[in-house]
Amino acid sequence: MSADTTARTEPGDSGPSARGTRFHETMLGTLTLDDEDHARPVRLDLTVPADHLLRPLGTTRARATGRIRVAGWADDPDAQGELEISPLRRRRIRYRIAFIADGRRLTLDGWKSITPRRPVTSMTVLPYTVLEDAVPIGTGTLRFPLGTQLLPFLASFRFPRREDPAVLLAPRWRGEPGRTEVWYTTVTDPDSGSGLWLHHELTAPADGSAPYAHGWAAVFPKDGPVRHARFGPAPWSSGQPGFSADGVSVRPGRLAGSAADGALQWDLTERPADDALFTFPRWSWKRPLLPATHVLPAARAVYDGTFTQDGTVLKLTAAPGASARIYGHGNARRWAWLHADLGGRDVLEIVAAVSMRPGLRRLPPLVFLRLRRNGRTWPRRPERPAVGWAGAGRFRAGIGLPTWTVTGRAGLRRIRVEVTQPADRTLTLDYTDPDGRHATCRNSERADAHVLLERWWFGGWRTEAEWTLDGTAHAEVGTR
Repeated sequence: MSADTTARTEPGDSGPSARGTRFHETMLGTLTLDDEDHARPVRLDLTVPADHLLRPLGTTRARATGRIRVAGWADDPDAQGELEISPLRRRRIRYRIAFIADGRRLTLDGWKSITPRRPVTSMTVLPYTVLEDAVPIGTGTLRFPLGTQLLPFLASFRFPRREDPAVLLAPRWRGEPGRTEVWYTTVTDPDSGSGLWLHHELTAPADGSAPYAHGWAAVFPKDGPVRHARFGPAPWSSGQPGFSADGVSVRPGRLAGSAADGALQWDLTERPADDALFTFPRWSWKRPLLPATHVLPAARAVYDGTFTQDGTVLKLTAAPGASARIYGHGNARRWAWLHADLGGRDVLEIVAAVSMRPGLRRLPPLVFLRLRRNGRTWPRRPERPAVGWAGAGRFRAGIGLPTWTVTGRAGLRRIRVEVTQPADRTLTLDYTDPDGRHATCRNSERADAHVLLERWWFGGWRTEAEWTLDGTAHAEVGTR
């Protein structure tokens, strides 16, 4: 990472930036397994984003992510599935949610049968079956508690502009000299504790010579030294949907390639688990007026596949991570970056950088911080941490190693982030700008982080949420 700092289209969508629908739903109930004679309490919390506005007279298919808890048996914060919302056409709302319980991959399958004679009951009661390899292993019923959840449910509805991740993966470069474009992916394997970093870069030299593609792969084992290898440089091939060079490719839903004559090899599928997250203002991706811009086509993603290191195969199953995109004039004078999967559906992205531009290089680092929590992104405007307004000062970053920090306030909330990159878990690499100048990055895919979010309440600051990441944060510091 450096900085100067698969959605389906259906009739009615307006393209890659169509209006969508998002809401949150909580249901409570019970589950009785076939080999047990008692019912277990169940809680299901879902975030449901649809790629277009809901169609009351038609059928809307939407993704669903969330958490399912079954007392004494399951607690999966990464449950995923889909909803078929068809209250009038098919008179049902169907749920299919995949989750893990006791190490087993299961599916909750059921639907609310909508009847005009009992509209409230039929809209709030969900009978369901739990399946393992399509074989029923239990049944239960979930209910939407109107008394406590109706107002939060109605207040959760949002109608955001939705970006197609595949469109955001497409090359941004249009032939201008002096540009850098990056596709990078970071992953944490929950089983082994290893971190992965795949960096793919297009460089268009400032002197107008031929553009070239290159990059590297790195693995950060929990026990053992960091290993990396480069690929390229190779001629750049335009007209591709993502990145393609020297046998390495980034495509919607898949990353594959090898480096160092096959010493490192990877073949991963990528499943978006959230909407796009614009670290910088959304307009800066379409109109590159800033020195650089940064976006995640999906704030969170899930990875399956293999990563091979010197013949040793690391198999990934539902590994959390994310891909991101950078487009700009080169690397910053100084920068810090963090991607932190905070668990559940929460994620924090930070880019703090000092520009190379005259007049800007003497300023303190500008901070772009985006916290997505419970489906909502704070601060609401990405410019706010960098410039400060509406009762909030500019966010501040203290860039250094092994520890760096970011602090700031926006509205009634303030945040403090402390990131530590231990030397034995950090990889040092050289970056080359389009003008030939060099920068040094120090990256760790096994960094530690502590995040404290506070809220002003009745005259004092009180803790709203707190997260501690031990070896699962993805971070980097760059210097000249």
